[in-house]
Amino acid sequence: MRVGELMERLGGRLVAGSAEAVVSGVGELEQADASLIVFAESASGVSAAAGSGVVVIPEGVALPEAMGGMVVVSAGQPRLWFAQAARLLRVPLAVGGVHQSAVVAEDAELGADVTVGACAVVESGARVGAGSRIEAGAVVGAGVKIGRDCRIYPRAVVYAGTEIGDRVVVHAGAVLGADGFGYVRDQATGRYTQFPQQGRLVIEDDVEIGANTTIDRGALAETRIGRGTKIDNLVHVGHNCRIGEDVVMASLCGVSGSSTVGNGAVLAGQVGIGDHAHVGDGVILGGQAGVLPGKTETRRGTVLWGTPAKPLREYLRELATLSRLSKMNKMSRRGKQGDG
Repeated sequence: MRVGELMERLGGRLVAGSAEAVVSGVGELEQADASLIVFAESASGVSAAAGSGVVVIPEGVALPEAMGGMVVVSAGQPRLWFAQAARLLRVPLAVGGVHQSAVVAEDAELGADVTVGACAVVESGARVGAGSRIEAGAVVGAGVKIGRDCRIYPRAVVYAGTEIGDRVVVHAGAVLGADGFGYVRDQATGRYTQFPQQGRLVIEDDVEIGANTTIDRGALAETRIGRGTKIDNLVHVGHNCRIGEDVVMASLCGVSGSSTVGNGAVLAGQVGIGDHAHVGDGVILGGQAGVLPGKTETRRGTVLWGTPAKPLREYLRELATLSRLSKMNKMSRRGKQGDG
């Protein structure tokens, strides 16, 4: 694709070289290949990119005198420009049709250009939108609805009662729509009976779900993952949860049942959220932060850390206080030993 075509679609300003230059992909800064786009944050980065075809830089970066024929594009959000260019330059996968070893129910509906891989299963009443891919060994349960241009990676399992929007990516081993962990205990015998788990799971458009992540269906109503949310590997979302739009959840997060996470919130690695808790729009939870059951954290942009989660400054003050107390305790014990 020509650089000029990319700029027509993504914006940006040509500051050096020719818009007629042709590129085929993106690469690392030190990867000398005239057909690749690289990203540089400074003039020294541009110099390090010698031999590359196109360099994307932030607006206002001064260029070195010797450009060596490179093409340079400046953009207001250069990382975003770079990422979007990578997507536009990605070679589309070939449509494979339905593999001979796949099992597709007679009443399942497959849109145009759908691929169903080897040993995949699409059960009765399921609907798969145009351009979507069900990879090898994946299972799409009865009545499941999958939108357009989705990709369900190998060995992912989508239970009955799940609805997936357009352009959703579900990575290998993920399980969507399993029963939630809800039981009622008999006070007389101590035995547990499962509370009905018959609700549904809704995954909205442009969501990405990482490998071996599990998201439970609603108990009686629904679990919902909002548009554009990105969920890392090995995350668990319990039943009846509502995760907002454009949320980022890093690996090993756990969200207990009936909790909500607001739009644009950020959950770092190993964050734990208790049941019936509410994390507001734009709240940031640092690594291993813990939100107690029923707790509400709503101030947009608040950075919380620790367990129970608290504002970062407060958390750091407490750590400093504990450190001072620990040092004082050690000095006190040494003094007593010296007196002895």
